[in-house]
Amino acid sequence: MKENQAISSLLKRLWHHVSLRRRGQFGLLLVLMLLASFAEIVSIGAVLPFLGALTSPERIFNLPTFQPFIKLLKLTEASQLILPLTIAFAVAALIAGGMRLLLLWATMRLSYAAGADISLSVYSRTLYQPYSVHCSRNSSEIINAISSKTGNAINSIINILSLISSSIILAAILFALLVLDPIIALLAFGGFALIYAFIISLTRSKLQKNSEIYARESTQVIKSLNEGLGGIRDVLIDGSQAAYCQIYSNADIPLRRVQGDNMFISSSPRYAMEALGMTLIAMLAYFLAQQPGGVAKALPILGTLALGAQRLLPVLQQIYSSWTSINAEQASLRDVIELLNQEMPSYANEPEVKPLIFLNSISFNDVSFSYDSKIPFVLKRINLRILKGSRVGFIGETGSGKSTLLDILMGLLSPTDGALEIDGQAITPANCRGWQAHIAHVPQVIFLADSTIEENIAFGVPKDKIDHERVRIAAKQAQIAASIDGLPEKYQTFVGERGVRLSGGQRQRIGIARALYKQANVIVFDEATSALDNATESAVMDVLNALSEKLTLLIIAHRLSTLKNCTHIFEIGEGSIKRQGCYKDIVNENK
Repeated sequence: MKENQAISSLLKRLWHHVSLRRRGQFGLLLVLMLLASFAEIVSIGAVLPFLGALTSPERIFNLPTFQPFIKLLKLTEASQLILPLTIAFAVAALIAGGMRLLLLWATMRLSYAAGADISLSVYSRTLYQPYSVHCSRNSSEIINAISSKTGNAINSIINILSLISSSIILAAILFALLVLDPIIALLAFGGFALIYAFIISLTRSKLQKNSEIYARESTQVIKSLNEGLGGIRDVLIDGSQAAYCQIYSNADIPLRRVQGDNMFISSSPRYAMEALGMTLIAMLAYFLAQQPGGVAKALPILGTLALGAQRLLPVLQQIYSSWTSINAEQASLRDVIELLNQEMPSYANEPEVKPLIFLNSISFNDVSFSYDSKIPFVLKRINLRILKGSRVGFIGETGSGKSTLLDILMGLLSPTDGALEIDGQAITPANCRGWQAHIAHVPQVIFLADSTIEENIAFGVPKDKIDHERVRIAAKQAQIAASIDGLPEKYQTFVGERGVRLSGGQRQRIGIARALYKQANVIVFDEATSALDNATESAVMDVLNALSEKLTLLIIAHRLSTLKNCTHIFEIGEGSIKRQGCYKDIVNENK
């Protein structure tokens, strides 16, 4: 009972994320289900007169029910009934089969359309989450949820619709059989239903356990793939392929095992039920053959009941199979709904962000930051002011808080205490996007998509909206234009996954060109020149320093020489500002 309540609760939560348009389509699908069930009643009802006409046409010819039909067709002999009743039966069967096909097509189309909506919503809501949320997650969990678990959510929708349509058709078949012979219909249905109920009671806990295993191990499979392929250079150098294969196997084998178990639990009752159904029909045939009139009189009823049972058993199996699948995908569905419940920021639906006014300075006022309340502060009461158009450097040992400081400046992280202010205006979630419109970021490790150089420089811009001239100007400023022009396909050269076909220095310079293409007036360099040789680094820095005085450069560097043209340098240590001054002052203090 608790499991059913949990599933019901998940389905209600999922329904809240279905658009009004899809809800309307689901309503039309329900109407189609009712029409399909009516067609089933007609097709089963057409069996009795058809078989009766074959075995005893005189009896059918004399029935009052068929007199309007006989007069309409102007029939004069009982034998003339066989052809029209044969045609009527065939037409009824074809209509019923066509309705079932139409229902299946509509169910699949609508289920996958709704699934596409859900998948896009999960991906969209995930992308819009704050940077701090992404830092606390493993990307494998998100990738698995979007690529695999969303598929399970689609299957859940399909199974729910299948459960509903099968239940409606089951009710229609049962109604037709009750009209024919209530006692036999109730005995057959009751016996089959009790057997399925017994199987459900045996398998419910197993399915729930398998659901949890599937949700967990499918994530581990993605995680092992990401780690093994993401670190392929080290894997090849260290010869650790066997270790990563074992990690993958430890996750994949339990995953495949529960998939097999679920498939067996879902499919196995069918064979027992088919055998039981045939036995029941055989016993019924023997019983009816002993009645007055023998087999000839019993044949129409027997044929109709046989057809009804033939329709009844697959529908019962479909209901059971849908139920087992919904239970087996319960944990995955829960994970997807958790991602669907992620809140979207207020700016998500705004077509264009209005940049925040930035005229004078960036200020940190008593800024402190901690990633978690249980761990020490990374930054403690930072106070500093950066004038617009200045070149500011940051130095310090690894782990001193330099990158965290600039993450706060870029609006990726919010201060735990204190405030980041632009021209005296505090940055809040409401105006953060307006501030980020001013910023371009060049990290130490540049992410490059497996696309062309031009698309990577104009990263995030639709291909048909790329300003080709602006790309070339940015490449020239980043000192990479000559290298690109030397390639056979120039700016249309594909860089490979993560830029594997480029050197480290080329990747860094494409990252710099990307920042310049954005035409931001605040550029943050986080160890961005670390992969460049001294001559290239000097050339790039000279180009950057020659840019407009309104452009503000913020540079994290390990080499102090990189910061020689900075107007001010801050040394961060143990979460606070240890020293500050111009380049000459810092160099003299280090002597």
